[in-house]
Amino acid sequence: MPLLQRAVRLDQRAFDAVAAARLRGFEYVLPRLSRAADHSLLWLGVAGGLALTRQPRLRRAALRGVFALSLTSPIANLVGKQMFRRRRPLIELAGLPTSIGRGTALPAARVRWRLPSSPSFPSGHSAAAAAFTGALALEAPASVVLPVAAAAAGVAFSRVYTGAHYPGDVMAGLALGAVAAATTRLVWPTRPAPAGAVWSMPAEAVQGISPDGAGVVVVINKDAGGGDVTSLLRAELPQAEIVEAGEDLGKALGDAADRATVLGVCGGDGTINAGAEVALDRGLPLLVIPGGTLNHFARAIGLETAKDAVEAYRSGAVIRVDVARAGRRVFLNTASFGAYTELVDLRRRMESRLGKWPALAVAAIRVLRHTEPTEVYVEGRRLRVWFAFIGNCRYGSYGVAPTWREHLADGLLDVRLIGAKRHIGKARAVAALLVGHLHLMPDYKTWRTASLSVGGAEGSLRLACDGEPGTADGPVEITKSRAALAVFGPAEVAAPSRRPLPEPPAGADRPSA
Repeated sequence: MPLLQRAVRLDQRAFDAVAAARLRGFEYVLPRLSRAADHSLLWLGVAGGLALTRQPRLRRAALRGVFALSLTSPIANLVGKQMFRRRRPLIELAGLPTSIGRGTALPAARVRWRLPSSPSFPSGHSAAAAAFTGALALEAPASVVLPVAAAAAGVAFSRVYTGAHYPGDVMAGLALGAVAAATTRLVWPTRPAPAGAVWSMPAEAVQGISPDGAGVVVVINKDAGGGDVTSLLRAELPQAEIVEAGEDLGKALGDAADRATVLGVCGGDGTINAGAEVALDRGLPLLVIPGGTLNHFARAIGLETAKDAVEAYRSGAVIRVDVARAGRRVFLNTASFGAYTELVDLRRRMESRLGKWPALAVAAIRVLRHTEPTEVYVEGRRLRVWFAFIGNCRYGSYGVAPTWREHLADGLLDVRLIGAKRHIGKARAVAALLVGHLHLMPDYKTWRTASLSVGGAEGSLRLACDGEPGTADGPVEITKSRAALAVFGPAEVAAPSRRPLPEPPAGADRPSA
């Protein structure tokens, strides 16, 4: 035990040194900062503020931070403290000098209002500060992380400065919080950089690019874009024509394409999909303006906000991406069949009465309770399927419905199925779907191919393309058009992409058992 005793003595000396310090202006600031962090209220407040910004990146950062807090607090307070049972430093709450260690007196002004009754090791405040800040750093820009990191450092130091913890407690808490922040990536992978190695078309090949938006016609889905996007576009691109469309979205896009040099479309993935189909037909470059809930395609090309889209247009950087087709229908992200289409159908029927998210929750419960496997033919083979996902290009994350791609012009379809053999129950399939470890399912299949034939065993098949369900009568051929669609992307994404397209593997991969 000599080593442990030396560590304890060193920890005591460090505490004495901090107790003896007199930092002008901090005698009242640090105790109040320490109190603000009680029960992680400071970090929850920061998370709430970030969520209100309506910026997807900051919202993800806030959610990851709260996730890290939920991992850290039980380990620090329920496991660590009860395991080590270290006593806290002695402090005087009545305001009288108290001898600490080698005779150092802790000033009454910095003593906490209430002496913590829990054990001292590790510091829960420090663990929470490090967990939240570390998780934030995985998603948010430095301009947001640095002020939060400064506050976290202040909270950690305040725990020693106010006599609540020894320095060793704080160091252990910081280490625990850092590990918790890193652990969140195992359950929820961080969003990667925009898809790279996308073939680039020189800006001069696009005629009529004007900084003020002359020649740009933007069609906004009124249910997705909203007034904020319209105001931004009018301010940033005053010469652009802006059209608001509702149920007549297809007609509005066609009319806009007749008089546009650049076709812009604002909405969610389904709206962007409709714009892509018109842009392909008319040979126009597409300006993607995120305005939906998830915006998978916009984020894949590096566009988080409408402001990002405007900057991409002004940069003149045009990238080309693959387009997948299910029969005559186009999709840029995914096509799905099985329980997902049933979920979407139920949500849409209830959405006008309950709202989008409550309707989604109710639909998910009903699907979980009542859905049955879908009988389909895949490449001529009859299968019973719970969930099916067909991705436009290779997806890098796990799960039946992964969310990010490394490349948007690889010429491949990414196929993933959860089958429904007799010994595989619905609950087990859903659990595997939520956890993401589908490779542990005995009837999970995944492969990549350049084309795919699917069809309903009873003649028709409900198939959702980028979240928009429809009915396909007879077999459907799913194919790829490589680098067919020109879209505006951030200059930093397009510039490194001026190199040949990667060659897909020779021949189609076979389904894995």
